[in-house]
Formats: sequence, structure tokens, C-alpha cells
Amino acid sequence: MNINVEASLHNAFKAATAAKGVDMTTVLLEFIQNYVGKHESATPKKSRRA
Repeated sequence: MNINVEASLHNAFKAATAAKGVDMTTVLLEFIQNYVGKHESATPKKSRRA
């Protein structure tokens, strides 16, 4: 996954995660998992037709 992030925001995020002793990927994956968990019921599931 690639996203475009303004350099100043990227640097601030990197500094904030480093200050907590975690890496950016860990924080982003946790956010994505939480977001999907909260919104998954709103996403229609695709059915498989034979």
C-alpha cells in the first residue's frame, strides 16, 4: 500500500511513533484493524455464485 503524505506530516508521525518506541507500520496496521473492525458490518460482503 502506498499513500501520499505531506513531508511535514510524515516527519511528525515518524517522530511521534519513535518517541513511543513503536514503528509507523505497527501503528498504521493497528489503526486499519480497528477501523475495519468498527466498519466491517457496513461493508456488503460479496457472495460467490456457482
